[in-house]
Amino acid sequence: MILTDRFEQALHYALRAHREQYRKGSQIPYFSHLISCAALVMESGGDEDQTIAALLHDVAEDQGGNRRLEEIEALFGERVRMIVEACSDTLESPKPPWRERKERYIEHLWNANEDVLLVSLADKVHNLRTTYLDYQRIGDQVWERFRGGKAGSLWYFRSLLEVFRKRMPHPLVREFERLLENLEAS
Repeated sequence: MILTDRFEQALHYALRAHREQYRKGSQIPYFSHLISCAALVMESGGDEDQTIAALLHDVAEDQGGNRRLEEIEALFGERVRMIVEACSDTLESPKPPWRERKERYIEHLWNANEDVLLVSLADKVHNLRTTYLDYQRIGDQVWERFRGGKAGSLWYFRSLLEVFRKRMPHPLVREFERLLENLEAS
């Protein structure tokens, strides 16, 4: 894959959109998550549109809803917009209750296309990886960051794994499973 000026433009767009946002319970710039997701997509053979969508996957959900989706389509095309929209668990503000959103998102993934599954998988692998690393550092305090707490978060990760296992034969699914097993055993 050759990265074009569109990718550079997406990097700047994502950085501007998330500049003041940090990972839950940390001083780590949120942008690190976006770069990591994009790297996972690239390393998994994703194309430029999928990689750009990985960079932008939280822009609409966290930074402006439908207005952002329109900007994304104008700047990066309909396919990128579709992936970003499909990777968002809600565009509503205020957000619906946590469990309801997560149940709808899991149901949605059962019918999502391969573009969406790849970006979502990269997002969830990185989320699980950072949760596991933080758990090793601070223990059960990590669960205080999440609306679902420990039980809800583990239910969500396990439900996602079920979808990814059945819908997407991909090496990242095995990494997701291994990380979840390690976290559950801790």
